[in-house]
Amino acid sequence: HQQRGRARIAAASLLMGGAAVVLALRLASRSSVLVVGVYGLLLILCGGVIELSRRGRTRLGTWLLAAGLAAALVMDGVVLS
Repeated sequence: HQQRGRARIAAASLLMGGAAVVLALRLASRSSVLVVGVYGLLLILCGGVIELSRRGRTRLGTWLLAAGLAAALVMDGVVLS
């Protein structure tokens, strides 16, 4: 169980770093409240997943991470493009 928790923490941390980079790139190309909202919520979600994984709620964290990433990608493709 501890290895799975660490793996999810690592995945959420990598996603958090990636979201921060994409947020910076998007803001450099155009400043928008929607951009900040979408990627800001993804960053908050990643932090929540890390905390859930620390508390042993790895399955819930995995589902939230997958759903949050999918929602961010859809929002990026549909709303922000």
